[in-house]
Amino acid sequence: MSGAATLLLKKQLAELNKHPVEGFSAGLSDDGNFFEWQIMIVGPPETPYEGGIFNATLSFTAEYPVKPPKMKFTTEIWHPNVYKDGVVCISILHEGEDIYGYEKSNERWSPVHTVESILVSVISMLSSPNDESPANIDASNEWRKDREAFNKRVKRLARKSLDCL
Repeated sequence: MSGAATLLLKKQLAELNKHPVEGFSAGLSDDGNFFEWQIMIVGPPETPYEGGIFNATLSFTAEYPVKPPKMKFTTEIWHPNVYKDGVVCISILHEGEDIYGYEKSNERWSPVHTVESILVSVISMLSSPNDESPANIDASNEWRKDREAFNKRVKRLARKSLDCL
């Protein structure tokens, strides 16, 4: 299966290089491993993330596209749907049925998803947090109860993210 996964990932990378999508860039890690991608997301306009550059990794298994990749921000980020260690918690990266019945099956992982659809969903997540199913309880509480403090913290981290360039 890893040969098929590698071919599909090569195809998706070539497509992204040929037709870049506004808001992010994606490429392989320095060792050229097709199963480990380096991602750079530009903070979406008209959000407190605006002006920031947030780096992340997208890690695939040999079972891709049957199994979803894992995404982790390597730049510090404050968001209700991102664990404190940077791991992204979003429906599109969850496989199988939701045993709690919160996420609809059409919102969860499907082999038709691509790197592009994943990253577009993550950008949308940055713009519209889901505070009903938080990965970071503290960020979720602050987003709900003290939006001014939340925005101030996020803007500070967006400025700080530029120091890593």
